[in-house]
Amino acid sequence: MKCLAVGYAMLSDDDVTRLIGRCAGGDRAALRQLFEREAPRMIGVAERIVRRRALAEEVAQDAFVLIWRKAASFNAALGSGRTWLYTIVRNRALNILRDESRTELAADPQDLEMASEDEDAETMVARLGEASRLRACLERLEPARRQAIVLAYTRGLSHGELAGKLGLPLGTVKSWIRRSMATLKECLS
Repeated sequence: MKCLAVGYAMLSDDDVTRLIGRCAGGDRAALRQLFEREAPRMIGVAERIVRRRALAEEVAQDAFVLIWRKAASFNAALGSGRTWLYTIVRNRALNILRDESRTELAADPQDLEMASEDEDAETMVARLGEASRLRACLERLEPARRQAIVLAYTRGLSHGELAGKLGLPLGTVKSWIRRSMATLKECLS
């Protein structure tokens, strides 16, 4: 039986598995015991992923809510209880990072939405904050491709409408949008 030092107490893998089983049966004391013994280490794992203590504590809290809700789905034949716990923590931390990166693209998400019909693409990009990751990535694109992307996504133009507005073949516009989106995705990740 393998034991790992966790915070101030030690739980064996078998103990963790038993506690998860008790959680599946609605035993709140089992969840409390898991929390008291595993939370410090779970917070440490989350902190290595999200790089902020407060956010890591939120990850651990969310993980324990999921553990409580999903305990009945745990299958010991597929892996240890401890592995299951830390997989939940890891996935929750990564999901929070992904969600956070989507919301930090622009200083004010309405900057691009408030564009007037007469405003050109370069003016719209310039209105993004100097520290905006989206602005930095857009500025890496060639001006004509940047214009195509900005007009497509701020004005909702179809590829055909965009081709007509820019005086370019439809295939060229489709290619520019596809390649520019791939470049932006890589830059923002």
